[in-house]
Amino acid sequence: MNKTKRTFAAACTAILACTLVLSACSSNSDNAPNKSESANSPAGTTNNAADAPAKADALFSPVGQYPIVTKPTTLTMFAPQFPSIENMDTNLFTKYVEDKTGIQIKWELVPNDALNDRKQLMLAGGDYPEVLLHADLTKDEQMKYGKQGVFIPLNELIDKYAPNFKKIMEELPYLKGSVTAPDGNIYALPQINECYHCNFAQKLWINQAWLDKVGMKMPTTTDELYAVLKAFKEQDPNGNGKKDEIPLTGSDEMWSGNIAAFIMNSFIIDDYADKDSGTFLQVKDGKVDLVADKDEWKQGLLFLNKLYAEGLIDPAAFTQNADAIQQLGNKDPNVMGSITTALISYAFGPDDKHPRHKEYVTVPPLKGPNGVQQTPYFAGVSKSQFAITNKATEEQQIAAIRFADSLYTEESVVLEEHGPEGVEWRKATDGEMDMNGQPAKYTPIPDTSGKTVKNGGWEQIGPSIRTYQYRDSWTAPQDPLAEGGYETRLKRESEKYEPYISKEMYPSSVFIPLEDAEIAAQLRTTIRDYIKSNMAQFITGSKDINKEWDSYVKGFDGLQVDKYTEIYQKGIANN
Repeated sequence: MNKTKRTFAAACTAILACTLVLSACSSNSDNAPNKSESANSPAGTTNNAADAPAKADALFSPVGQYPIVTKPTTLTMFAPQFPSIENMDTNLFTKYVEDKTGIQIKWELVPNDALNDRKQLMLAGGDYPEVLLHADLTKDEQMKYGKQGVFIPLNELIDKYAPNFKKIMEELPYLKGSVTAPDGNIYALPQINECYHCNFAQKLWINQAWLDKVGMKMPTTTDELYAVLKAFKEQDPNGNGKKDEIPLTGSDEMWSGNIAAFIMNSFIIDDYADKDSGTFLQVKDGKVDLVADKDEWKQGLLFLNKLYAEGLIDPAAFTQNADAIQQLGNKDPNVMGSITTALISYAFGPDDKHPRHKEYVTVPPLKGPNGVQQTPYFAGVSKSQFAITNKATEEQQIAAIRFADSLYTEESVVLEEHGPEGVEWRKATDGEMDMNGQPAKYTPIPDTSGKTVKNGGWEQIGPSIRTYQYRDSWTAPQDPLAEGGYETRLKRESEKYEPYISKEMYPSSVFIPLEDAEIAAQLRTTIRDYIKSNMAQFITGSKDINKEWDSYVKGFDGLQVDKYTEIYQKGIANN
């Protein structure tokens, strides 16, 4: 698992339980039905649960009751192996869910950092199990393998056997559209993680102590940011008598660590957050258009080049990884004036052992020279995790959907993420307040063991539901800078961004029509690479913006931009 995803996972749970979140994996099922059971639904063929014979229902307890099955049943499940989980077979949450449902899991596990490659090979080669429990399925993959019949449609199974998920779709208005393909089918179930601070991932964190030292206020415009960064460079705010300060840094490996993306939004929308995101499209008056060939984009590049040419941007920001940011953050004295990232914890541990993190606050979206002041909004479901393949018999399909539905409960989420009660969490007592100052529901128990490998839960594997309300319900210090107050702090810092949600960002939850999905993915990669490569060259000065801008714009002619925008226009029309 790369550093970006590690730290993102850590923020989404360690902010609650101060534990690092990583990812896990699975293998092939030996639950082959006997001939009489499989006569009408052989393994390896697509089956529709609505047409399943009455005898199939007889193998299960009534919907909503446990255990799910009335006879021993095994499902093979594909999932990642998180390095922080000791053993998925003996894992306490595995045992809990097996005992509760009556369904035994045969794991098909792959290293988390190899998940995507192994998934692609497995699905292309036909050597896949009955269930993908956690597979980071893109919308393109859901449609592609749904059309091929590898993934079975889940609509009728959900309607008959998944009351928890049905209720969630009714309560979360954005959900149905986010998981329903253009053909009307749901091919995969998501991990719903309503993370307020994640919605506003593009942040700039600035050293408030340095602002005070140079006698300047929080910047509100791009011109004011320039003045602040210049003061950081020239006025020795770390007080060591050397000009070793780095006014602004970042890293493309960090979540939303790209310097240009945050600043570009003061000129025109830039939805780039990491290597898997970013369409570089805008929607104005219902029309989809590319942003990276517009005059506003050029203005943004000229401003960024000015910062770089005057030594206000860290030259390493375009090449360094997240580990380098951590090393930079630990230098003594501090040399970091500001950093673009979703999480200040990339640079500084958010605890009392590393008090330097307390010096930093977020900069609200800056107003550009044309009055543009906006931030991308990343809420919604972009990928799903759980799918049932055509290797599953009718009985296995029913067992699998009911198993997944059992994970969409608050009880399951708490145990899955934090392990058994009394170890790393407990029920809150009177007087304990959540991050909103209301009576809390759960309280994290600090881990003093020092262990990095545990076996209590799955962390964040598989389908699940973490609503804003659930995430807010944990006991948190009312002081966001206190030990354990990191998530409260992230939420409060993110509140600065909500008033500036962009009205022109291309929505992240849109399904691209299946017939266009493959070419759209190819074009998106090619166009994104072209933009990012030229962007870095323009900012660093290896290409002259004024002299080579026209040539750069003409370069889009060979990249089928018209086809690209046409496909995404159709995506909006079909959703």
